[in-house]
Amino acid sequence: MGHEHAQHTMNKGDRGVLIIGIFKLLKSLFFVGVGFGALHFIHHDLVETLQHLVDSRGFDPENRFVSLVIDKAELVTHHRLRQITYGTFGYAAVAMVEGIGLIRRKVWAEYLTLWLSISFLPWELYELVFHPNWWRLAILVTNVLIVVYLVWVVRQKKRT
Repeated sequence: MGHEHAQHTMNKGDRGVLIIGIFKLLKSLFFVGVGFGALHFIHHDLVETLQHLVDSRGFDPENRFVSLVIDKAELVTHHRLRQITYGTFGYAAVAMVEGIGLIRRKVWAEYLTLWLSISFLPWELYELVFHPNWWRLAILVTNVLIVVYLVWVVRQKKRT
């Protein structure tokens, strides 16, 4: 009976891991949405859709940002959209596995999340250095905090 009680009590470290797990599931849902968006445009003209959006919302078609978006959209082929679809669905699946594992308090999920978070840090740092913006900084800081926290959780569990 003492063992069952110990399993159901949640310590401070478990609450943090639960929050990271929920964050990973939300991230998974976001990337499923991105994947379905990319899938939708495999069979539709992306540039035409964007042009219609610009016209219907009253955006200035000569605006530098609007022109940049449309110019970039012209470069996206159907093959590239398929790659984006597969990549985002794959990433969503991994994030879902991480999230479910963390919520279920599985040690393997802590290690998986730790390993994946560490593996993305060099890329995130590169992106921040060469294409700085607040969004990239927020992503980098969030992943650094997740790494530091999970290292602390894993070390605490090894001690007990």
